[in-house]
Amino acid sequence: MSSTNENIEDVRFQTDNSVTAKQRPRQQLSKAMEHMRFAVTVDPIPRSSAITTPPVTEDPAPTAQTESDAYGVPASYAPVRKPTHRSHSPTNNQKRSDPFAFGSRFLEEGDDIFEFNAWDHVEVDASYLEFSQQQFEKQKADPVSEFDRKRFNDNPEKWWNLFYKNNKTNFFKNRKWLAQEFPILDEVTEENAPPTVLLEVGAGAGNSAFPILQKRKNPGLKIHACDFSKKAVELIRGHELYDPEHIQADVWDVAASTDSENAGLPPGIEEGSVDVVLMIFIFSALNPRQWDQAVRNIWKVLKPGGQVLFRDYGRGDLAQVRFKKGRYMEENFYVRGDGTRVYFFEKEELEHIWGGKEPKSEKTEQDATANKSNEAIEKTLDNLAVNDDTHPEGSHQIPARNKPRPTFEVVHFGIDRRMLVNRQRRLKMYRCWMQAVFRKAGHESEVATSTIRQDKHAAGEEKEEQ
Repeated sequence: MSSTNENIEDVRFQTDNSVTAKQRPRQQLSKAMEHMRFAVTVDPIPRSSAITTPPVTEDPAPTAQTESDAYGVPASYAPVRKPTHRSHSPTNNQKRSDPFAFGSRFLEEGDDIFEFNAWDHVEVDASYLEFSQQQFEKQKADPVSEFDRKRFNDNPEKWWNLFYKNNKTNFFKNRKWLAQEFPILDEVTEENAPPTVLLEVGAGAGNSAFPILQKRKNPGLKIHACDFSKKAVELIRGHELYDPEHIQADVWDVAASTDSENAGLPPGIEEGSVDVVLMIFIFSALNPRQWDQAVRNIWKVLKPGGQVLFRDYGRGDLAQVRFKKGRYMEENFYVRGDGTRVYFFEKEELEHIWGGKEPKSEKTEQDATANKSNEAIEKTLDNLAVNDDTHPEGSHQIPARNKPRPTFEVVHFGIDRRMLVNRQRRLKMYRCWMQAVFRKAGHESEVATSTIRQDKHAAGEEKEEQ
């Protein structure tokens, strides 16, 4: 499984602007973006689009140009700016470092938001948080119908097969950013790297696996690309670079029960044989009741010392804020228009699921809400029988809760808050992704444990200060 939100402009959902009588800004968006504003998100509020000074921050560089609401989010909400840190020459398009290091572009006092197409580690202000919470309440008040809830949960493979049948290999771009986020993915391809078995869960059309394969100089590197969708696996096997000697693609449900084929493990993989598991926007596609079995299966395939490279959606991401009515399944869990599902995580929630960490005694109101959601999920799992037919998700049988879930070491954890900017349309889009490295205890794997980009940047700042 792969996420459907990496590219917001889905050409399958083009809208004919002539059918709507809604008031629109004079400068029209593309058809795909118009659809996001009028069909997927909340109805935009007609407004004069002149930039106004938000109550909590000042924009030191006001402009006469206008901004547009981004997918239902009012343009008047402005990001929190950092104090000026270093001098910046407008002639240097790298901003802050030369050569430019991804993840180091900070929005500071005096910067023009629309000078670049993205800003890193951008915090939102209180007005945006309040707006987001209002959206969540509206979504919760008008959830998906019980009929739809059942059909989306009972046959999730149907919707993913349909997704890949419609989109084939053209929907996602190659994830060139992946090795920057997780440097170990470059290191294992080097000629002098140790023998490495890499399992990608939710490989989709191969947009992560094939770029890694193309860099391969390590004769001992073997990639297993698994996906829930048989259509996705067919796309990988049909790729011109597919070579079973170096990459093997198979259908596998990460939440498969232990009594299914191959004891619930991926085809061709034995227990304790994998060095690196790659999970990019895949855990969010599972029903929360599947998390427990998925974590157990990942633990089972990994060698002692093996690691999980994890990236997924965070609560408050634009993809969550923009949902309209009839998409809410349960707390932070939604169904998209194409029938695929998505969950939005809190940091503390993931630390609990993967690392078994108990919530801190002192929490913000938001943390407390996340913890309550976790407790509700755990209670639900405890009360459900192994063959409970109220949630029959194919082979996703809910495991008996007679053994504690294995716990990983949370080696690295970062929250990637990024503001994407459409400079031509003058749109600000607030994204939030969770990124982590989870490690199984032990030392059998010879592959070094990866860092993540946020930790590398923090280490670099520390070194500078010294």
